[in-house]
Amino acid sequence: MIFASGDAATRAAQQATRTIPIIAVVDDIVGAGLIDSLARPGGNTTGVSILAAELDPKRLEILKQIVPSARRFAILNDPTSASAHSELLAEAGRVLNVELPIVDVHSPADFAGAFASIGADGTDGVVLHSSPLLSGFRGDLCGLSITHKLPAIGQSREMAEAGCLMSYGIKLTDAYVMAARLTDKMLRGATPAETPAEQPTNFELVINLKTATALGLTIPQSLLDRADEVIR
Repeated sequence: MIFASGDAATRAAQQATRTIPIIAVVDDIVGAGLIDSLARPGGNTTGVSILAAELDPKRLEILKQIVPSARRFAILNDPTSASAHSELLAEAGRVLNVELPIVDVHSPADFAGAFASIGADGTDGVVLHSSPLLSGFRGDLCGLSITHKLPAIGQSREMAEAGCLMSYGIKLTDAYVMAARLTDKMLRGATPAETPAEQPTNFELVINLKTATALGLTIPQSLLDRADEVIR
């Protein structure tokens, strides 16, 4: 059995074997071409798709409520993930009338320079995409967003807990519970080709008021009322 987190790790596992079962947790498991379909994955891979691209419009909408005058939101992206270039994201930018420049980072050494360039470009906020790289160093990223006075929204509640202004999406732990359930099925004799991939159904909005204070922002009461959790 192989467990893979992220597009790059899953592709590497698929290149290494066509027979050992692979359980993957990725942004968009079908859109990335890692399986044939959610219902019938085919091949030796199944897993969890965290709906990253599908939730991008909602994250942008929430960020625009915090900064209604915004005209430019940067997308901080790990290029091993395909979600940054989704049509859903582009359409959301058009609807909200905001530019969405994509800033790629390849390692933690790129973080400081990325935020410096984003801040110098008159950007009004940052959307932090999810990947093993960005999630693993979320504390550094959230700290840089505060240093550069850039409200940031992440894809999982762990981002808000690490100090980002907000998050909207899944709990990472939920995705790993789903992956564990699929692993159990494999160990009991199921095959990845015939075992449907899973998607989370519970999404939550988390707001970090400590960060809002540090950024000098006032969160609308209507948004606070909608939040599943407010970190004070």
